[in-house]
Amino acid sequence: MTGSVRERVFVSRSLDALGDPSPLQPLRDAYRVDVWEGPRPPSAAELRLRAAPCAGVLCLLTDRIDGEFLEACPSLRVLSSLSVGVDHIDLAAAARAGVCVGHTPGVLTETTADLAFALLLAAARRLPEAERFVREGRWTRERRWEPDLLLGRDVHGAVLGVVGLGAIGRALARRARGFGMRVLGWTPSGRAVEGVEGVDLESLLARSDFLSIHLALGERSRGLIGRAELAACKPGAILVNTARGGIVDETALAEALERGHLAAAALDVFEREPLDPSSPLLRAPNLVLTPHIGSASVATRRRMAELAVANLLAGLRGDPMPHPVA
Repeated sequence: MTGSVRERVFVSRSLDALGDPSPLQPLRDAYRVDVWEGPRPPSAAELRLRAAPCAGVLCLLTDRIDGEFLEACPSLRVLSSLSVGVDHIDLAAAARAGVCVGHTPGVLTETTADLAFALLLAAARRLPEAERFVREGRWTRERRWEPDLLLGRDVHGAVLGVVGLGAIGRALARRARGFGMRVLGWTPSGRAVEGVEGVDLESLLARSDFLSIHLALGERSRGLIGRAELAACKPGAILVNTARGGIVDETALAEALERGHLAAAALDVFEREPLDPSSPLLRAPNLVLTPHIGSASVATRRRMAELAVANLLAGLRGDPMPHPVA
């Protein structure tokens, strides 16, 4: 169907700050665009209300797109998510409603791999703790240099286990090899990757000095790294997760850090976001926490927005989306 200026599109967060001209401009040129401008994300009820009269919706991974939402939006034909993962969307319900769904894969691979390796380094060398040591005035003349001050773990020569060898996992493996790390990998598909020793998950956990998670969240991966798997990790290992929070049992992880079985961990994703103030993670030692910023570079976020808009425009015209959800 050809787009009409009379048709409406809802965008669940403003994207105008991602550059000039705004990545939303092509959408505004063709449709009546309603953008949520509030200081907080829309609630589920607000999302349904604003999207109800619209033919297209550009949403974020924080927006729950479920059967109730789809029932409230009878005019909806196209849904475009500013994300790679689509676990916030009920894809079966969307298919039943005849709604096309697009996402933004590929463009955030290198940026997210950068963050994963940055978190690995930060946890290994205790960078947040060292920064606080200086800022809090504890680096005094009497403690100018001590043989055992803030001892961390070497990254070069260590073994990295990559759980999930999709695009981001492979990009992380390339970075690790540049640091002289030996890379082990496990993936449900059994994919072979050059420069990565393919092993089963049990062997990877037992042999890895560093463990980095790079799987999509689904029924097979939810809770994959639980209490038993953390206990099977090499003593003193460091875990990094930039994939999805539901893959790692957060209570079990906090316990493993408290016991000292794991030396440290670094997380950019959590089962509930934002992180609940009562989460045991906030009391766990040797834990680096960041607020889901894996794709948060200027260039990457703008490119994601451009792809999301391109998906929406194509779908509304009745053309194939550049990046449909398979």
